[in-house]
Amino acid sequence: MTGTQARELRRVVAIGGSAGGVEALSKVAAGLPADLPYAVLMALHLPRHGPSVLAQIVDRAGPLPTATARDGDKLEAGRIYVAVPGRHLLTQDHTIVLSTGPTENGHRPALNALFRSVAVAFGPRAVGVLLSGVLDDGVLGLAAIRARGGTTLCQTPEDALFPAMPHNALRAGVVDETTRAADVGAALERLSRQDPARRTTLPDPYMDLENRIALAEPLAGEVEAEGMGPPSGFVCPDCSGSLQSVGDGYYRCQIGHAWTADALLSARDTEVHRALQVAIRSLQEKSRLAHQLAVKAVSVGVRERYTELAAEADSALAVLRERIALAEGKTIPRDE
Repeated sequence: MTGTQARELRRVVAIGGSAGGVEALSKVAAGLPADLPYAVLMALHLPRHGPSVLAQIVDRAGPLPTATARDGDKLEAGRIYVAVPGRHLLTQDHTIVLSTGPTENGHRPALNALFRSVAVAFGPRAVGVLLSGVLDDGVLGLAAIRARGGTTLCQTPEDALFPAMPHNALRAGVVDETTRAADVGAALERLSRQDPARRTTLPDPYMDLENRIALAEPLAGEVEAEGMGPPSGFVCPDCSGSLQSVGDGYYRCQIGHAWTADALLSARDTEVHRALQVAIRSLQEKSRLAHQLAVKAVSVGVRERYTELAAEADSALAVLRERIALAEGKTIPRDE
């Protein structure tokens, strides 16, 4: 796309999503006006390794020039900057910062980190837009934008392929307006005619600290998590360190990894699922080995012993498969 004439940077818009987010971001980009007086930062939950073609997809979808964000890029009105895998997309002093700071809800880039950064840097001139996705990353970030006097939008749940993120934001009461993804541009145009200094709520006392954590290099120093809240009794899925209760259903560890309650539950579900799969493989191997040893046994007593061990493993395997099937609401096929 062709370059745009330099214009005053009136606001900075942070847009994020996860599952279903590529389609939503494409629709947003298609509806943005070519003379938008804002810089736009876009992030999805991207795999940590490997290239991303998200910037090319967004660039083809709409009129604004779009590029993969680069550390140190100056923010310009009428341009879209897209997050890269394995880096938080942040802003400081009107420039892009690509950070390897601690993950949040297991993600880097994380939407909470992006939204919070824009809130700290631009206050009433910050805009947050939460799109399709699962769980609740981005909800606390929208709250941060509102706390600094900015404006928050989310995709209408009925318009989202995965409506959990918008639903969670609405339930938390951190959304000023809902809109279809294709109509985000129109909402931003209306916003451009309003005075940005319209709300005077007090900032979260921990917001600046959390923004510094996201900006920090990994292992640059332990986070003073004890000062942020009492011990939660839980451990961090990323590093197995103790988690402090920073807020209601919100946790951080000494390294700085951040978790909401829903994300922590999801991480525990993943751990349990992996452990059960290991148990199934172990029982399968025990059964096969016991059957092989029973066939090769040189005496009746030894054969009976291995046959009993095989039967015990087969019985335990059947029970475990049944429990998993009941928990997941489906039938797990048995190996021949």
